[in-house]
Amino acid sequence: MPLTARNYRLLSSNLPLFSMGIAIAAALLLVTCGTTNMTTMPPSNQMGTINVSLSDPPTCSAPAGNFQSVFITIRSVQAHTSATAGDNSPGWVELVPELNAHPVQVDLLHLPANGACLLTTLGSNTSLPPGDYQQIRLLLVGDNPSGGAMPATNGCATLGLVFNCVVTGQNAVSELQLSSQANTGLKIPPGQVVGGPIHVGAGQAVDINLDFNACASIIQEGNGMFRLKPTLTAGVVSTNTTGIKGQVVDSMTRMPIAGAMVALEKPDSGGTDRIFMEALTDANGQFSFCPLPIGAVFDVAVDAVTGAGTAYNATIVVNVPGGTDVGALPLVAETGTVVGPAKIQGVVTAVNGTAGANVDVATSALQSVAIPGGMTLSVTIPLLAGSISNVAVESTTPCPTTGSPAGAFCAAYTLVVPPSNPEVGSFAAGKITFSAPASGDVLFTVEADATRPMSGGSSICTMPSQTTTTDSSGANLKVAPGATITAKELDFSGCS
Repeated sequence: MPLTARNYRLLSSNLPLFSMGIAIAAALLLVTCGTTNMTTMPPSNQMGTINVSLSDPPTCSAPAGNFQSVFITIRSVQAHTSATAGDNSPGWVELVPELNAHPVQVDLLHLPANGACLLTTLGSNTSLPPGDYQQIRLLLVGDNPSGGAMPATNGCATLGLVFNCVVTGQNAVSELQLSSQANTGLKIPPGQVVGGPIHVGAGQAVDINLDFNACASIIQEGNGMFRLKPTLTAGVVSTNTTGIKGQVVDSMTRMPIAGAMVALEKPDSGGTDRIFMEALTDANGQFSFCPLPIGAVFDVAVDAVTGAGTAYNATIVVNVPGGTDVGALPLVAETGTVVGPAKIQGVVTAVNGTAGANVDVATSALQSVAIPGGMTLSVTIPLLAGSISNVAVESTTPCPTTGSPAGAFCAAYTLVVPPSNPEVGSFAAGKITFSAPASGDVLFTVEADATRPMSGGSSICTMPSQTTTTDSSGANLKVAPGATITAKELDFSGCS
């Protein structure tokens, strides 16, 4: 209103109320939990639009066991243009503002209807400031909240005010314990945003998908409780053109193999192929991964065990672009008097000085394969049923008095793997050319990565990643059908 003499007198007579209003407004601007205040945003015609979806090709046969459902409840999805922004840094912006008032509970193992790509569409923001977004985080509704919005339905309701839980194959419902995720979010750091930062231009609409590898994100503690240690990736997608699909078949009978483990992999900064997505084949041996980041190229790794216990080799196909139907992928079954898979078992320990330390450890099995161009590639082999790869090193499990560091805590893992060298194929010009598996010993490398419990995945030990290529006697880590081999102990130190 214009500042006339009358209005000035009215304003002056209500100065306490006016001052209080200023203070309240200032407080509201400050209490933003690190998110950007929309009153400072550019005009609407300079904004971008982002649409956010969530996917998780369902697989829970290995390594985390058999689950019917994994429920999480999402109350916010945020992004930041800085690769180094911290939990409480200003500048985090909401990608799906409606989640703040209407949280969504998602069953990460729910099969999308009619072969659709997406598990769910979380929502959109049509007023997103333009920029290159390098980090994403999901904030969850915490269990036993003191207030705030709650989801319309709750698959964990039998546990009371619990909104994140797992349902096991025996229909038992257990709370899925969060670390700091309810407050600081499930992180998708720059290295897990496929294709680099997500560019949003003025007047531009962008579709992004968040992929949640549910079963690789669950740790069962020694007390039987389940804990969330999230494994997520993200990228700009086209829901119509970027899928990879195919069928897994027996190389001799050409019959489909149901329940085969299929993984899409991409090299990390060190050149090792890491699992990006994984899923089990259906009753017809078919698999489909979608949506996938635009322009991304993947390696496909497949292995399986029949219902009778016969193991198949792993088959690796490199350089498969999005939008590809790879057709029939043949797996070669073991022959001979012993045909079962191999098991690699081992122990990881953790100390801080001479006292035991509590850490989470994720283990994986790697093999080197020859690829076109005379090069070799270290591939993460998908784990078969019976594997226990994510373990918690806890004070309830001290190490034996001999053979381990003084005072250390221990945890045991088991990796069930194919007992043969992989068959390798190269995708080019619309077809796959296979080469014979390498002859000789079947050698593996075991890798273990340690993180701080209840931290959302932050490193904890002096050397947070360790590998071994030898067994407990110092010989090469060589596997054979139906045999169990013990890997050299992996000791983590400086785990403060």
